[in-house]
Amino acid sequence: MQPENQIPPHPSPDGQDLTLPPGSPLQQEAARRTRRSFIVGGLAALGGVLGWRYLLQRPDADGTPLPFRRVLDANGRLSAAYFKETRLAREFPKSQAVKQVRTNGRAGLASAIDLAAWRMVVQPYGGGQPQQFTLADIKALPRVEMNTELKCIEGWSIVVNWAGARFADFLAKYPLASRSGQPIKDIARPPADLAPYVGVMTPDEEYYVGLDMHSAIHPQTLLCYEINGEPLSLAHGAPLRLVTPLKYGIKHLKRIGTITFADARPPDYWAEMGYDWDSGH
Repeated sequence: MQPENQIPPHPSPDGQDLTLPPGSPLQQEAARRTRRSFIVGGLAALGGVLGWRYLLQRPDADGTPLPFRRVLDANGRLSAAYFKETRLAREFPKSQAVKQVRTNGRAGLASAIDLAAWRMVVQPYGGGQPQQFTLADIKALPRVEMNTELKCIEGWSIVVNWAGARFADFLAKYPLASRSGQPIKDIARPPADLAPYVGVMTPDEEYYVGLDMHSAIHPQTLLCYEINGEPLSLAHGAPLRLVTPLKYGIKHLKRIGTITFADARPPDYWAEMGYDWDSGH
């Protein structure tokens, strides 16, 4: 029978028995380290469980435990701090755009739609009658084409060929985002009374995103109606979707229905699920 607490023998390369004698200093040190590792590991696991329970019991802020929300908001402030109108998402040769663009995410697309009867409804900042726009109205604006990455919070990215009208150009022609009715002539010097935030929602109101105005009028933010040179499919958000390459794909709302302007952050579908409201990268 093997003596108690004796480590089983292991032969050395030359065949010698490396069994530690019971009670030897080396055997005692090995046993001490084993107990210490077990205690440290147990305390770490217990601390993790207790810490997680503590976080989950904190008051909610926008549907997320307050400590998590503070971290997400700090990320948003950092993103806003280095944001510039001249900071552009990387653009790629058209040849690198994928032919089959992923269609993950169907929130807001379940209801039937009559593309001929579709209208984009815009509520002027500060009140007034909502205005409606057809796809022809959007296509009458300068057409912009770009090849940028669509980045997903799941960790993948693809290069996509987009085409549409800049949201800034839309607000330059239709000055609905300032209380005074001034158009946006220069995105670097917009009207002083421009709304701070933009809310975008699908026609069925099942999916909605919020953007800060500086992101909305960024030169790469598009009211997009084409993908890979073809009109958007229903799965990709026909007839009109939002594309904003400095944000993750959860902000690229498919099938625009209503646009509003606000003084405070508008509701955001994934922010309510615990994700970063800003969603910049």
